[in-house]
Amino acid sequence: MKTFVLFDSTSYLNGEYSIMIIKTLSKELNIKDWQIEATIDLIDQGNTIPFIARYRKEVTGSLDDEILRKFETRLNYLRNLEERKKAVIESIDSQGKLTDELRKAIENAETLVLVEDIYRPYKPKKRTRATIAKEKGLEGLANIILLQETDVPIEEIAKNYLSQEKEVNTIEEAIAGAQDIIAEIISDDAEFRNLIRKITFNEGKLDIITKDKELSSEYEMYYDYNEQVSKIAIHRILAINRGEKEKILKVKVIAPEDEITDYLIRHTLINYSTDRNKKEYNEFTRPIIEEAILDSYKRLIAPSIEREIRNYLTEKAEDKSIEVFSKNLQQLLMQGPILNKVVLGWDPAFRTGCKLAIVDGIGKVLATDVVFPTEPQNKIQETKKTILTMIKEYNIDIIALGNGTASRESELVINEIIKGTKVQYVIVNEAGASVYSASKLATEEFPDFDVGQRSAASIARRLQDPLAELVKIDPKSIGVGQYQHDMNQKKLTESLKNVVEKVVNNVGVDINTASVPLLSYVAGISSAIAKNIVKYRENENVFTNRKEILKVPKLGPKTFEQCAGFLKVYNSDNLLDITTIHPESYNITLKLLDKLNYTLNDLESNISFENLDYKKLSDELNIGEITLGDIVNELQKPGRDPREEMPQPILRNDALEIEDLKEEMILEGTVRNVVDFGAFVDIGVHQDGLVHISQLVENKFVKHPLDIVSVGDIVNVKVIDVDVAKKRIQLSMIL
Repeated sequence: MKTFVLFDSTSYLNGEYSIMIIKTLSKELNIKDWQIEATIDLIDQGNTIPFIARYRKEVTGSLDDEILRKFETRLNYLRNLEERKKAVIESIDSQGKLTDELRKAIENAETLVLVEDIYRPYKPKKRTRATIAKEKGLEGLANIILLQETDVPIEEIAKNYLSQEKEVNTIEEAIAGAQDIIAEIISDDAEFRNLIRKITFNEGKLDIITKDKELSSEYEMYYDYNEQVSKIAIHRILAINRGEKEKILKVKVIAPEDEITDYLIRHTLINYSTDRNKKEYNEFTRPIIEEAILDSYKRLIAPSIEREIRNYLTEKAEDKSIEVFSKNLQQLLMQGPILNKVVLGWDPAFRTGCKLAIVDGIGKVLATDVVFPTEPQNKIQETKKTILTMIKEYNIDIIALGNGTASRESELVINEIIKGTKVQYVIVNEAGASVYSASKLATEEFPDFDVGQRSAASIARRLQDPLAELVKIDPKSIGVGQYQHDMNQKKLTESLKNVVEKVVNNVGVDINTASVPLLSYVAGISSAIAKNIVKYRENENVFTNRKEILKVPKLGPKTFEQCAGFLKVYNSDNLLDITTIHPESYNITLKLLDKLNYTLNDLESNISFENLDYKKLSDELNIGEITLGDIVNELQKPGRDPREEMPQPILRNDALEIEDLKEEMILEGTVRNVVDFGAFVDIGVHQDGLVHISQLVENKFVKHPLDIVSVGDIVNVKVIDVDVAKKRIQLSMIL
């Protein structure tokens, strides 16, 4: 049988290591057999992915977080696949229809799709035209027709199947019922379905039309559009799906019907000629079977295959969009914090006024207020006076202005206010701030504030420490994705959760200041335990060392093992407690320092660890070279924040209007979002400009914009076109 596999997969058998899983995972992920077995063991023992990636490198051969998460996802799929295989085998066996050949075919099936194809003829069905025909006793007639051995007209044979009791009153009804049975047999054939799926995918076209070509919408390019299914750009799929959902577009998969039906006919009809070049089909059964084949394809097979292919395209488009969303989110969360600066958070609005919140260098809210510099009040002078007083009283360094409604108008006022001062301002993406400000968490954090004050505080804090603030918001609301509301929400949520978890554990968390949401992303820590940590902190004052973490209610040894290396205790008298060195390695670390004639106190002097013989030291200390290397790297910069290497946001002290932009103007901007067709760059005019994928780099094919830029990157761009009326800005990074 020739199989067509649309979906990648492999096989996993009952928790045991099978040849198939080792071979396939090794090929898919380019990892060795022993790594596969070791990783499965670690996962099955309840270890978290961040813990395995950071502290079990020797065991896994340094598999990183990304590979491990793919591994875990595949493992779960494969186990589900095997459970389904067992259920299917048991079902067919209970019917007394299981053969060795059938069992082998099911066991060798590489995907759930193929398993279901094989199971289709044996799967208990709802009442269909075929099952009704069988109830009428017409299965025997169908079998006679399919055998194609009769030498008398089928109409003569059909007379024997007439029955008033079974409501088979005419010869035509008897033959039609038999054709329904034949149509279902053909539809249930796994080999037929595999080939039809392949032909439809490789040769079929996605045909898109609209009822109203005069309607103005974002889907205009698809009003009369068709493209080969196998070649359609993935990023178009979700847009097409949305247009279809909004009933603007009608979408159809057009398959090569003649080719498919010809194939079905050739492989169903029996040729009785001894001459290969001749076709001698049974004249009595041929027209009946051909008619049943056409019905089978049009009524049963084609709609099913179309759904499968549309689902496959959607799944692939979702996976790609989720991948882009995840990378954007990771870059956003990894943006460098602005430490020890007093920030004025400004949540702009018209009628209700602009809400203000001043936060000190560690995020504590010092004061809040409301000003009305915009329509309809236009109290610009009063606003200037209020802000200048705040600047003087609280020594404000930066104004963080949200980019929402009335942001442009607020920026012009801010620009006038800070003239002659050392204060700078920055536009902050406030996506999700309103969601947070109305949440239960915000209410608990700021019980005496209204939603506007909470939002202003959040805007200020997300400039100071993007990670600590953004983890309080549903990642889907942060605004760095594309079509996030049109995809599988469970898959999207899980992927974004994994990204946040990865970043949080990569950066590390100050256990004495972290919020419950931030702690909940630390490896091994549930929301309940995170709340217990905060409660313990409130009742017992601050943590003074990592050992004390074990005193938190319901935080046992296993959880401590998973989380301890990611929780930093900055006021501990043990310098190792602010590093990512795991407590299980403290003794070895101290032995290492002793061998090198250093103490923990020496680490504060930026001592050198050059020219170490790692092989010799690892043997002497009985520790793996990889782990030893990680310990040495951490000792060189104890407590370092990896976000310090990321670009800082652009601080401004003047404002630009879109009308000020001229072609060929060179500007500095910040990448706000990356999508399949380009990158959106903030150049300070409250309308992000688009750098199309073709304008990212000169004389080089770019497979995806993420290969060139990331969210948060500071880039130089050239203005190549401005449409003031439509507020569209075209930019180029080819200067």
